[in-house]
Amino acid sequence: MSFPRASQALSRFTVLDLTRVRSGPTCVRQLADWGANVIKIETPPHLEKGEGPGGPRDNADFQNLHRNKRSINLDLKSPQGLAAFKRLVEKADVVVENYRPDVKDRLGIDYESLKKINKGIVLGSISGFGQDGPYRDRPGFDQIAQGMGGLMSITGLPGQGPVRVGIPVADLCAGLFCAIGILTALLERDVSGEGQWVQTSLLQAQIFMLDFQAARWLQMGEVAQQAGNNHPTSIPTGVFKTKDGHINIASTGQVMWERLCNAIGASELINDPLYSSSALRSKNRDACNAAIEAKTAAKTSAEWIDIFNKVGVPCGPIYSIDQMFADEQVKHLGIAQPAKRPDGSEQVFVGQPFALSRTPSHIVATPPAQGQHTDEVLKEFGFADAEIAALHQAKVV
Repeated sequence: MSFPRASQALSRFTVLDLTRVRSGPTCVRQLADWGANVIKIETPPHLEKGEGPGGPRDNADFQNLHRNKRSINLDLKSPQGLAAFKRLVEKADVVVENYRPDVKDRLGIDYESLKKINKGIVLGSISGFGQDGPYRDRPGFDQIAQGMGGLMSITGLPGQGPVRVGIPVADLCAGLFCAIGILTALLERDVSGEGQWVQTSLLQAQIFMLDFQAARWLQMGEVAQQAGNNHPTSIPTGVFKTKDGHINIASTGQVMWERLCNAIGASELINDPLYSSSALRSKNRDACNAAIEAKTAAKTSAEWIDIFNKVGVPCGPIYSIDQMFADEQVKHLGIAQPAKRPDGSEQVFVGQPFALSRTPSHIVATPPAQGQHTDEVLKEFGFADAEIAALHQAKVV
C-alpha cells in the first residue's frame, strides 16, 4: 500500500471510521497517529445537506482531527453501499462510530450484525449518555455533559454560577477512553480470537474525569464547590499577582510552605498562628493568599519564577496560547508538528503527547479530500474494476 503510515506501532490494524464532529474523530486520531490503516467513510457529496458533519473541511478544527487517514465515499443507506461496507468489515479490525445509539441498528451495522461477518471485529461506540437507559436517545453535546457530569458546578469563582471549561473536555476524554477501550479489546483478542463492543459516553467520561472530586462525595460525603484559582485541597496553591501580570504557585505541605515564605521574604508567616498548619492555612486561605500576594506584587513574573525555581517551589507562568507555543520547553518537546500538504506547503498540527522509543508517531499525511482514496481502498479490499464502476454508476460512492 502506497499510503504512508504515521508509526509502525499499530500498522497491522485496519480501522473503518464512521465518526463525525469531535468525540469519535478524537478516538480515531489516536489510532491513525500510531499507524493504523484508517479509512474514513463519508457520505457521498451529492447526498450531503449543507457542509456535512463537522463543518468546513478546511477549518483548523477539522484539519487537526483528521490527519493520517484516507477517505472514501460510501452511501450506507443504499443496499449496494451497505453490502460494500460489510465486505470491508470482513477484513477490518475495528469500526468506530458516534451515531445516536439507534442509528447503527437502523443501518444494520450494530455489533451483533458485524460480529456475524467478522468475529474478530471490535466496534467502538461513543454516545452522549450511553447505549441504553432512560437517556439513551437524547442527543449528546459537550457542554450538556459538562453540566450533567458535575464539572460546571466546581469551575469558576465562588458564587459566580456554573462555568464551562474552555475546551470540549467531555468530547475529548470520551474519544480518548474509547481509543483505550479499543486497544484493550485488541489485546484481549490476541488471547480469545474474538472482538468486543467497546462503549463509552460523554457523560461517563466527564464523571470519570472528576476524579478526586467525585471520590470526595462517594467516600467522604463532601460536595465540592467552586474554588476559582485556588486548589480545593492543597493550600496555598493558586494564582498570584506580580508586578507585570500573574503566576501560578503551588506550595502544598509544610516544607514547601516554609520554602515559599523564606523565598518571598516573609519568614514570619511560618509561625503565624493563622497559618502554622495546613488546616489553619485552609481555614484562613483568603488572608493567607493576600499575605503572599502583598509580596509577589513587588517583582515581575520572570523574577519570581527564577527565584522560586532556584529554591524548589513549584511555580509557572500563565500563558496565552501563542506564548505557550513560544516557550523553550514546549519547542523542545516538539508537540507542534509540521507536515507537507500535497501542494508542498506546510501545515502545523498538535502532535501526540506521549512518545515511544522504537515506533514514534509522525504526521505523515494531511487530511484527505473527501472521497480521495475511494477506488484505491476498494481495490485493496478485493473489489474488481467492474464492481467499482458499478458503484460509481449507482452513485453509491
